[in-house]
Amino acid sequence: MSVNGEAVRVRTETEQADEPGWEVDPDDDWALAVVTTVGRQLRLRREAAGMRVGEFAVAIGYGEDLVYKIEGGKRIPRPEYLDTADGVLDAAGLISAMKEDVKRVRYPKKVRDLAQMEARAVELQLYDPLNVHGLLQTPECARALLTMRRPAYSAEEVERFIAARVARKAIFERDPAPDLSFVLEEWTLRRPLGGRAVLRGQLEHLLEAAQLRNVELQVMPIEREAHAGVDGSIEVLKFEDGSAIGRSPAVTNGRPVSDLRQLRILELRYGIIRAQALTPPESTAFIEQLLGET
Repeated sequence: MSVNGEAVRVRTETEQADEPGWEVDPDDDWALAVVTTVGRQLRLRREAAGMRVGEFAVAIGYGEDLVYKIEGGKRIPRPEYLDTADGVLDAAGLISAMKEDVKRVRYPKKVRDLAQMEARAVELQLYDPLNVHGLLQTPECARALLTMRRPAYSAEEVERFIAARVARKAIFERDPAPDLSFVLEEWTLRRPLGGRAVLRGQLEHLLEAAQLRNVELQVMPIEREAHAGVDGSIEVLKFEDGSAIGRSPAVTNGRPVSDLRQLRILELRYGIIRAQALTPPESTAFIEQLLGET
């Protein structure tokens, strides 16, 4: 098929359906509002340009079904879809500019909320007794963990969660950078979930993260006879204005708290956990040893 003498490959609906993670979560009101607004703007601009759906679909190289779904707010448009539409409709970058809003829509609401808090924090204290913390996971490790969940996530959910975890890593690139403290359990660094290659990649990534000036990694050895983290994960985020938010399954069932008394409890526990763990240099040496054994 061609437009103005140039060949255009039309992506079929089957091909598009095989790309998970672009459906709109019906329970996410904000996402629905954003995608509906973007779809409406695309439709209005297409109509203002005097293009029918079929003609527009050919011009951008996508199937008519997808155009209808996007304009109807039923499917999240990919960034390249918006860029192509911007050019075809001579929108001078106004359509492409919607990519930032659409990008956030792909992430589940609870992950968006967490990412917003992390983006404001100047200090983070993080302990996860079950897995390598999400901010430190490689995409391969994240995929392995997500696909092992039971009941299983759908392929779409897996892709959305992976995209969200990768996006949260922007916290490492902030300037000024926040202070990040992680305590990792030894046994989470030994389990070859996803295979030995995935584990090696994860250990290598941890060693790279440990070299960052604003990051401290500590490992809690299995052999420790005293452990202040038996009540579960801990997350404390501190902000520039002196306020803070904490979360732990042991406090209000994991809901975020800002009460000073509860925050002091979480910080006390985290402080003891850090004291019981290996020091950062010892932890780096230990991870290097594990990498050599893997």
